[in-house]
Amino acid sequence: MARSEPVPLQAKVVTASDGVIAGTRQDASGQGLEDRLVAAGWDVVERRQIADGIESVRETLIELADGFCGLIVTTGGTGFGPRDLTPEGTREAIEREAPGLAEAMRLCNPDGLGRLSRAIAGTRGRALILNTPGSTKGSIETLDAVLDVVPHAIELLAGERPH
Repeated sequence: MARSEPVPLQAKVVTASDGVIAGTRQDASGQGLEDRLVAAGWDVVERRQIADGIESVRETLIELADGFCGLIVTTGGTGFGPRDLTPEGTREAIEREAPGLAEAMRLCNPDGLGRLSRAIAGTRGRALILNTPGSTKGSIETLDAVLDVVPHAIELLAGERPH
């Protein structure tokens, strides 16, 4: 059964960074993602900063996805550093992986550092979760690589069957 109104484009942005939590770094990538989403017509309904780590990422994503139909984008913790554990925490929070999205996000910059990304994508309930790198440029580039198909994914998660 089709709805009379489209599914609202709502998003939440999570920055995983010990430096941001300690106050030694600004949350430039979180702000950059919010700005990009708003410019693309999304309503960013929440932004959160958390410490790096499997447990902090897992618990935050589970909480943010509960009862939410929309996009959750993380920034930070996708590299090879010892505290870069966002993919591990995300993997424990999601119910289904979306490898095509993660692959497209890595391929958006094939000559750059995108090949070093360990980011994953997947769903929990009716939320789509995407990991992006901690750099502002990298986070926006990787989000832009898939942003055109994300509304369709959200409609499908909401139970819609677009024509």
